[in-house]
Amino acid sequence: MDITQYKKTVLANTDRVQIVLMLYDGILNHIRIAKQKVERGDTMSKGTHLGKATLIVTELSNVLDMEKGGEISTNLRSLYTYVLQRLLYANLNNDLNALEEAEKVIGTIKDGWKEMMKGLKQQQVEVGV
Repeated sequence: MDITQYKKTVLANTDRVQIVLMLYDGILNHIRIAKQKVERGDTMSKGTHLGKATLIVTELSNVLDMEKGGEISTNLRSLYTYVLQRLLYANLNNDLNALEEAEKVIGTIKDGWKEMMKGLKQQQVEVGV
């Protein structure tokens, strides 16, 4: 692979990482709003925001490439499944602890992606992108 192709690959991956980070931000935002709605007793809005968080998590799970991603994809799928279970439980039971658990898992995954982004940026600096 020549340097031009490498630069294109790095830039394309950087854009994808930024999109994934934005999706995690969306999940976390909807969970935080849902927590506020639970505290206020606003079950309709809580359900709306948990539904949006659920859709994003479901889509992230669905786009995993289980063949190419190997163990990482398998582990992410398991974490997404756990988060979906916690979101469902929280929605049915107005459970703030379940929302906090989901929020913590997504936050941890997001932090991992942020570290990957730092690594990509460091590679760009090293090759002069």
